[in-house]
Amino acid sequence: MAAISANGGSPSGVRGKGPRCIAIVGPFQSGKTSLFESILERCGAVSRAGSVKTRNSVGDASAEARAHQMSTEPNVATVSFLGERFTFIDCPGSIEFLHEMRHVLTAVDAAVVVCEADDRKAPALELVLRELEEADIPRFLFLNKIDTATRRVRETLALLQRASRTPLLLRQIPIWRNGIAVGFIDLALERAFVYREHAPSEVVPLAAEEFDRERDARFSMLEKLADYDDTLMEDLLGDIEPPRDLIFDDLARELRERHVVPVLIGAAERGNGVTRLLKALRHEAPGLEATRGRIGVVNSGAPLGLVMKTWHSGQGGKLSLARVLRGRLSEGDTVTSSAGIEARIGGVLELKGPEQLRQPVAEEGEVAAFSRLEGVRTGDAIAAGKVRPDAISAVVPPEPVHALAVTVKERKDDVRLAAALARLIEEDTGLSLQHLSEFSEMRLSGQGEMHLRVALERLSGRYGVAVESAATEIGYRESIRGKASARGRHRKQSGGHGQFGDVVLEIAPLPRGEGIRFVDKITGGVVPRQYISSVEAGVRDFCQRGPLGFPLVDIEVTLTDGSYHTVDSSDMAFRQAARIAMSEACPQAKPVLLEPILAVEIVIPSDAMSRASALVSARRGQILGYDARPGWRGWDQINAQVPEAGMGGLIVELRSATSGVGSFSARFDHLSELAGKPADAVVAAQAMAQAR
Repeated sequence: MAAISANGGSPSGVRGKGPRCIAIVGPFQSGKTSLFESILERCGAVSRAGSVKTRNSVGDASAEARAHQMSTEPNVATVSFLGERFTFIDCPGSIEFLHEMRHVLTAVDAAVVVCEADDRKAPALELVLRELEEADIPRFLFLNKIDTATRRVRETLALLQRASRTPLLLRQIPIWRNGIAVGFIDLALERAFVYREHAPSEVVPLAAEEFDRERDARFSMLEKLADYDDTLMEDLLGDIEPPRDLIFDDLARELRERHVVPVLIGAAERGNGVTRLLKALRHEAPGLEATRGRIGVVNSGAPLGLVMKTWHSGQGGKLSLARVLRGRLSEGDTVTSSAGIEARIGGVLELKGPEQLRQPVAEEGEVAAFSRLEGVRTGDAIAAGKVRPDAISAVVPPEPVHALAVTVKERKDDVRLAAALARLIEEDTGLSLQHLSEFSEMRLSGQGEMHLRVALERLSGRYGVAVESAATEIGYRESIRGKASARGRHRKQSGGHGQFGDVVLEIAPLPRGEGIRFVDKITGGVVPRQYISSVEAGVRDFCQRGPLGFPLVDIEVTLTDGSYHTVDSSDMAFRQAARIAMSEACPQAKPVLLEPILAVEIVIPSDAMSRASALVSARRGQILGYDARPGWRGWDQINAQVPEAGMGGLIVELRSATSGVGSFSARFDHLSELAGKPADAVVAAQAMAQAR
């Protein structure tokens, strides 16, 4: 009989009901996809686990993932284990694809965090754990690569604990033979197991020399559980062996209430520790009802789903991966999204990596790909019928940290590029696109160099659009230091009515950020009122490209005098006269080049502070201050001002200096004068570009 919880409530060790959805997450190259493959093998979904290295895995089947040997998008597979349905979603581990995990997490019941005993990956592990903590996801830790571990598990646990704000609960300890982990002891079951290659572990008698280790480790586990269970605490204080049912009930409850993070060990590539992990998920992972409570979905109402990912396949069209949170969704159902879009489900597909199995219906709790939900986006809730559901997911797209200017290699692909980019951005919420008319530039922004490289490969491979990429243009401006005055006279006679406009303009600098100010000081009607606006238009026309070749800003232009002809004057003539006057006055007013300066906030592990500071200084950046990153132990932040021209490649070098975890946010702050050789080089390059 299950034990009653310490607070007198109902038994909390009741197994989660219905299909469950589990996310597999963790740092880059920690072995997530290997675990995903081993789970498929253990559940009988494949005859032999594939390998990322040999490129025969069910997961990471896309051309981009195979080429780079890394996950670039979620891998999905639905399997059965001991009569229960599970959908596992293997999420990318690189920080550049971390946004792919965020939409998935909203709908999952629990997560398995794959990690290893590597100090260098501890910051990356902390990033992943922080995402799970913020999303309030129950989570297991799977300590992978135990077969190659060189440090004791307790030492490793201390290292991993620094990355987790929630206490880690060691559930298993390894059995060592000649310095190699050959099996494990399950502390809850009090049983020893020996690993077998790609097969369930074999139960063996607990060796006498392991008794003390097992007793100490088990007592430590029970002590942590007793912090949340008064009954268990009384048993321990009374030196009474607690019932096994009570222990398993506590393990399930403390996981579901996020009091602890259970830690299991194994070696995913060999299939070691996978069966025990699956059994822990089966008995302890919460079900759909708990997930609905976490995300605020009531049990009654129209059938409801949440879209976690969007793909565009070549022949099947658009696919929307969604979990059914309530009711059932069938082929042919009309649904309405939380954005107010109506669509009809074209088909229901069960996924196993790239394989698709058509189904008539997706039942409550199941994960399926729904085809042809046009207009429905990743993160949208969808409800059967025509009533718009409330939004469930509040995932905000990440700020871009890297950008490229993209152009088609062949002009005939212009239209296809626009359509392909629209689909690509719909698939990947970490991408964004800007059309900058000032530079005639199409700017694709994302989360890093690899992220954009993969995006361009998808454009070519999936959509058949070959593009060229280049560094983005810098938003240089120019202004003036001094004052000047000039007359602009436009006179043209070509038979009939001629053209005549005559103005005197004075120019002077303004403080930074003031823009362009036009002042009319005409008296006596020497320039008729109807032409004043044309003079201003001519001034602003000229300011689009000043004498240095860049937009002219922070300048006051005053119309002081002029003349007109009763017959030949016109709006166009005065507009041209203003341009002439500006072209005469500006070179006399000491033009100066301005470069954009960005306010940059860099976040890095504390041990990378000196390297990050050197990167800022090398880019002519000015460091304004250092501080501890709020709420992050062992992390710092740097506040600096960096020229936009120095931002190119910063994220690449920053990630290189921080084992792939450093990042930054940037916003425009001000324009600053640029002089000397750097300014001369910029002006010369601009002149050459305009001459081509």
